Amino acid sequence: MAEVSLAAETVFHLGPIPINNSVLTTWIVVVLIIIGASFLRKAKLVPHGLQNLVEFLFDGALGIMDSVTGSRAQSEKFFPFIFTFFIFILIGNWLGLLPGVGTIGFHEVHEGKEVFVPILRGPAADLNFTLALALISVVATQVIAVFTIGIAKHLKKYINFKDPIMGFVGALEAMSEFAKILSFSFRLFGNVFAGEVLLIVIGLIIPYIVPIPFMFLEIFVGFIQAFIFAMLTLVFLKVATTAHEH
Repeated sequence: MAEVSLAAETVFHLGPIPINNSVLTTWIVVVLIIIGASFLRKAKLVPHGLQNLVEFLFDGALGIMDSVTGSRAQSEKFFPFIFTFFIFILIGNWLGLLPGVGTIGFHEVHEGKEVFVPILRGPAADLNFTLALALISVVATQVIAVFTIGIAKHLKKYINFKDPIMGFVGALEAMSEFAKILSFSFRLFGNVFAGEVLLIVIGLIIPYIVPIPFMFLEIFVGFIQAFIFAMLTLVFLKVATTAHEH
């Protein structure tokens, strides 16, 4: 009988630091992104082949961002931050669906019981991963807002001693920033982890043919979750970089 672990399992130790299976998968994602970035550095002025596809995707992403920012200049400014979020989460989600991820590993004895430890695990199926992404999203949004509109105008959104009503609204806004961290992290974690559990259960009940439609469903869900995370970050970034008066 297969056991589903809510927490990522430790694969080995790097000195005193435990390295779990979701971290290993994240490293693979980082390597893939670095390889892709090295390809983009060799882009030519006249595109051809795969470069045409990349530029088409970039232009499409900028077009979607324009619908939120209302400005191509602002979309281009936020593009590296937002698209990196999207592609990082997307590759991680899809990598977690590959054969062998979550199924190839070793057995070890834990608390007197033999347990299976997969070598690789989908990054977003680890709450630590999604929580880290949520923190980066929220903190970076605040930092970018400070550099864009200034610290005084930015703090005015949260602190207002002249108007009690606006002061109360500002306090709610500050609380909502902490709520975003929980919302971001649990939404992504819940959807990805539930998908992996679904595939495991379906694979155990009917291992042939039937899991294929569910696999395509999870591919779509992986894309949607990456898209939602990136777009919500963009929306919050747009709001944060808009002066309170507007």
